[in-house]
Amino acid sequence: MHKLDNINYLKSGNTVQQKAYRILTGYKIIHHLQDFTPVLAGTIPLEINIDGSDLDIICYWQDKQLFKDTVNQHFSLHKSYNLREADINGHASVIANFCIEDFEIEIFGQNIPIAEQYGYRHMIIEYDILHKKGEDFKSRIIELKKQGHKTEPAFAILLGLKSNNPYEALLNYELHKNQQ
Repeated sequence: MHKLDNINYLKSGNTVQQKAYRILTGYKIIHHLQDFTPVLAGTIPLEINIDGSDLDIICYWQDKQLFKDTVNQHFSLHKSYNLREADINGHASVIANFCIEDFEIEIFGQNIPIAEQYGYRHMIIEYDILHKKGEDFKSRIIELKKQGHKTEPAFAILLGLKSNNPYEALLNYELHKNQQ
């Protein structure tokens, strides 16, 4: 289990993380999703969020209809609610978006255990890189994000990864590094 698997670290985090914790617990978002092993992923756990960064919650469902019904039951009345299905990397995915206070929230579910989902794998790799590379690297990632780059492409730029697919390149970077 990784430190980021449980949102308790947000309580003592920066201002945005503390607010995220209040939203996720006060509105019982994590509680309502508990049967789907929810994990907060993305930039806020990594402290590389910028204005407008959303709360990305990844989930593992074994029964897609039960997951959709649960999400609809607990979140459909929130502002800008939308639920859709998509095929992402060859896997059926359910994505719900809505707003609470000034946070956009995305709930992303697949029939893949959390530790195997791309969003989780990217976050853990990025966490490790940020801790090894330090604050200057983190500041440069944030600056690239402010310039409009998505997270994984920003990492690929700073790491010098040459690829048409920075998402795969980041996963391969970690694999290659671990084989050395």
